[in-house]
Amino acid sequence: MRRTVTLMLCVFLAAFIFVGCTQETEPDPINGVFEGTSGGFQGPVTVSITVENSEITDIEIVESSETAHVVKVAVERIPTQIIENQSVAVDSVTGATATSYAVISAVTNAAQAAGLDIDALKANKVGYTPKDPQTWDTDVLVIGAGGAGLTAAITAADQGAKVILIEKSSILGGNSLVAGSAYNAVDLEAQENVMELTGAQKDAMDSYLALDPADPGLKFDAYPEWEPVLEELKNDINAFYARNTGKKIGVDMPGFDSVALHMWHIYTGGLRQLTDGSWLAPNVELARTLASESLNAFKWMGEVGLESSYGADTKYGTRDGLGTVLGAMWPRTHSFMTGALRIPHLESVALDKGVTIYTETKGTELLVDGSGKVVGAKAEQIDGTQITINTANGVVLASGGYCANPTMVKEYDKYWGDDLSDRTLSTNLGTNEGDGIVMAIAIGADVTGMEVAQMMPSSSPVKGTMTDGIWGDAAEQIWIDGNGNRFVDEYAERDVLAKASLALEDSIFYIIYAGRGDVGNPDQLLQGVEYSERIEGIVEGGHVWYGKNLAELAEATKTPKAGVAPAFDEAQLRATIELYNSYVAAQKDDDFGKRVIAGAIDLDYLEANDDVGLVISPRKSSLHHTMGGVAIDTDTRVLDTSGNAIPGLWAAGEVTGGIHAGNRLGGNAIADIFVFGRIAGTNAGSGN
Repeated sequence: MRRTVTLMLCVFLAAFIFVGCTQETEPDPINGVFEGTSGGFQGPVTVSITVENSEITDIEIVESSETAHVVKVAVERIPTQIIENQSVAVDSVTGATATSYAVISAVTNAAQAAGLDIDALKANKVGYTPKDPQTWDTDVLVIGAGGAGLTAAITAADQGAKVILIEKSSILGGNSLVAGSAYNAVDLEAQENVMELTGAQKDAMDSYLALDPADPGLKFDAYPEWEPVLEELKNDINAFYARNTGKKIGVDMPGFDSVALHMWHIYTGGLRQLTDGSWLAPNVELARTLASESLNAFKWMGEVGLESSYGADTKYGTRDGLGTVLGAMWPRTHSFMTGALRIPHLESVALDKGVTIYTETKGTELLVDGSGKVVGAKAEQIDGTQITINTANGVVLASGGYCANPTMVKEYDKYWGDDLSDRTLSTNLGTNEGDGIVMAIAIGADVTGMEVAQMMPSSSPVKGTMTDGIWGDAAEQIWIDGNGNRFVDEYAERDVLAKASLALEDSIFYIIYAGRGDVGNPDQLLQGVEYSERIEGIVEGGHVWYGKNLAELAEATKTPKAGVAPAFDEAQLRATIELYNSYVAAQKDDDFGKRVIAGAIDLDYLEANDDVGLVISPRKSSLHHTMGGVAIDTDTRVLDTSGNAIPGLWAAGEVTGGIHAGNRLGGNAIADIFVFGRIAGTNAGSGN
C-alpha cells in the first residue's frame, strides 16, 4: 500500500511538472518609446525608437551634430531598413560611414534599454541583391560628381551631348561639398577700385624686381620655361609703378595683381625638393591656363546662378575687397556660396540640361577599343549590379584624389617621410581613394606629382577635418606654440606651415582669433568677437577656448579642449600680441618676414568692453589634397607614358597632376575644378 501511494505521488508530481511547463506564458509584449545615444563624427547622435508588440515601428533622430547635407541619405535609409527588417545588421551608407554606424549603434542601445532581443536584431543580416547586368549608351560619361564632374557634365550638355554622370557615394559633391568658398582669381578691376597696396606688399613686389635669373635657387637650369614668366612679372610691376607715379601707400595707391604674379606664386609655391634630391615644379602651361582663365570661370559660375561675386549683390569678394585664404600668398581670394549650397545648385543645373545622374555607382574599369580610344567604362552599383556604359565621345575622369587613402599616399610619398603614416587623419570625405587614377594607369595613362600630398595645417586635432575652429584671413592670423610664442610666417605656403607645426610638441599649435578686419587697411584694429551661438557651440563642444580678456582666456586654457590644455600665461599672450601689433604698425615682421601682415588686436578696447573677447583654436595638420594624378595637357586630354593624348579620355580636378606640383596654393583648388572642368566638358561634349 505504501508503494502504491508512493507511485501515485510520483505520477502526480510528474503530471504537475508537465502541466506547469506547458502552461508557461510568453513574456509580455514590449511597448513604449526608448532612447539611445552613440558617438557620431561631429558629436553624439541620439535616437528615439517606438516599440509596439516588441517590434521597432518608428525611429527618430532626436539629436545630431552631423553635417545634414552629408549624412542625409544615411539618416533616411538606415532607420527605414532597420524597421523593415527588424534588424540592426544593415550596411553603412557610402560617404557617411561614421554617421551610419552611429545611428545603428544608437538604435541598438535604445533597443537594449527597451529590453528587446539584441542577438536576434543582430542575427538578421540585411544584404543587397544584384539586378541583372545592364548596358547604358551615351555620348559622354563623367566619373565623379564633385565640382569638376558637375561642371564638366553641364558644359558637355551645353555642347548638345547626351551625358551620364556617375558617383560612387550616396550623395553628390565629393570634397567640393565640404570645401570652403575661397576662390583665387586675378581681378584687376577689384584691385584697382577696391583694394589698397600695403607696405608689405610693395616690399614683396620690389623683391621680385630684384630677383636674378641666374640665382640657382630659382631652378631655371631645370625649368627654363619659367624664366620668361619672371620677366613678364617684372614688366607688370614696372608698368604698375609707372601708372601710379606720385601715389602713396595708405593714401591713394590701388592694389596690384597680374596673371604673371599668380603664375609666379604657383611656381614658387609648388617648387619643392623631394627626399630623393629631385625637384618637382608646376607645368607652366597648366599654370598659365589656371591663372588666366580663373576669372572667366568665376564669371561663368555667376551666370549659372552660383552667387559668385559676379552673380550676387556684392560685386567683389568677401567683405568689401579680396582676401587671402590660408596659403594663398596674395589677396586675390574671392568668396561665393559654400559647398552645401553650390553642389545642390549645380545638380539642379545639370538635371535641367538633361544630364542623367546615378549615385552609389562606382566606376571600376575604362573600356578601350582596338584603336586605343576610350569608348566607355564598367561600373558597379551598391547592390552589386554590373553596368557597362558605352560612349560615343568618351569619358571625363573627375573622381578626385586619394587623401582618404593614407596607405596610397604613404606608398608614393617622397616628401613627408616619418611625419606621414597610413593612419594620418584627413580632411577628405572617405570616398576619395584614388579610384580614377588606378583605372587610368591600367590603360597606360601617365601620372605626375604623386610623390606629394598636401597637409592642411589648420585641421581638427581630433578628427582631421577643417571644422571646430575659428580664424580669420591669413594676413590677420597669429599662430603660437604651446608656450604662447609665434613660430612661423602665417602667410606662408601650406606645406611650410605644416612642417613648422609638425615640429612642435605633439604637432599641436594654436590660432588666436580676435574678429575680422580689413586686410587692405593695416591701421584697422581688431576689436574682439562676441560670444555668439556659433562660438558657444564650439566652446561647449570642447573645441576652442574663449575669454572676454586675456586673463580669462589664459585661465580657460587650463581646461582641456581637443585633448590638450596648454595653460597659457596671460603675460606671455600679451607680450606676443603686442609684439605682433608693432610689426603690423611698422608693416615689417622682424621675426618671420610675413609678407602681408594685418590684424593688430586692440587690447585696450577688449579690456574696456566685456561684451567681446578672444578665441584660441588648437590645430594639427592632416592630409588635405593630393598634388599628383593623371597627366593632362591644357585641353585636359589624359596623356600616356609617352606623352601622347589618349583618345576619348579627359580629366579635371584633383584626379589630375602637374598643375600644383609640390604644394597647392590655398584658394587654387576650387579655381582648378571650375577652370579645367569647363575645358574638359566642352572638349568631351564636342568630341575634340
